[in-house]
Amino acid sequence: MKATQPYQPLLLRILHGLTALCLIAAMLTAFWTYDTYDGRWGRIPLPTFKDIEGIHGTFGLWTLLIFPAFVVYAFHRGQRRLVQPGSVAQLARIGQPVWWYTLNRFTNTLALLALTFALFSGKMMDETWLPKGELYHGWYYAHLISWVLMLVAIALHILINAKVGGTPLLLSMLARKVRDRDSPRLWPEHLAQWWSNVRKGAWKTWFQPVSSLIIMEIAILISIFIAWVLPILKKAVEF
Repeated sequence: MKATQPYQPLLLRILHGLTALCLIAAMLTAFWTYDTYDGRWGRIPLPTFKDIEGIHGTFGLWTLLIFPAFVVYAFHRGQRRLVQPGSVAQLARIGQPVWWYTLNRFTNTLALLALTFALFSGKMMDETWLPKGELYHGWYYAHLISWVLMLVAIALHILINAKVGGTPLLLSMLARKVRDRDSPRLWPEHLAQWWSNVRKGAWKTWFQPVSSLIIMEIAILISIFIAWVLPILKKAVEF
C-alpha cells in the first residue's frame, strides 16, 4: 500500500525551507573558511578563497534573521513536534513506536538548540581573527564545536524523521500543495485578527502556563537578542 504523504502547513514549509537553505550554505562556507584559514584537524583540497569568511558571515546573518520567526512558530504552532512532558519516561519504551516518535521530538529540539549555539557563538566572533591568524580565541573554538554539533543534529533530524515517516514525510516539506484554509490570501485577515487580539490583551497569555518549552523558547529568543546587542556594545566601547 502506498504511504499517504502528510500535509505540512505552508508557513512551516517556508520558514523551515529558508532556515535550512541558509543554514546549509552557512555550514558549507564555514568548512571552506576553516579549510582556508585553519585546517589543523584535517582539510580537503578546496581552492583558497580569502573572501569566503565574509560569504559565510552573510549566510549566517540570513539564518539569524529568519531563525526567530521559526522559533516562535516551532514553540507555538509546532510545539507537538518538540519535547513534551513525560518524554523522558517514554524513552524507556525502546523499540516501540512511541519511542521513535519521542526520539524524533528530541532530535527536533536538539536541532533548535544546536542552531542557537551556532548562531550565538558565530556572532561573538570577530571577522578579523582568522585573516590575522588568531586561531586561539575561545569563541572560535566554540563555533567550531557548534559546527560539529549542528552536523550531528541535522543528520539525526533527517534519519529519525525518515524512520518515523519515511520518504513521504521527508518529501512533504517540499510539496507544493496548499489547502484553501492555508492559502496566503488569508494571511492578511489572520494577521489583522491576531493584532486585534493583541490590542485586547491576548499577549498576557502568550507564555502561560509556564512550562519547560516556554522557558526554552524565552531562553533562545533572549540569546538571539544578546547576540545582536553584545557586538554593538563592544564596538561602541572600543570606539
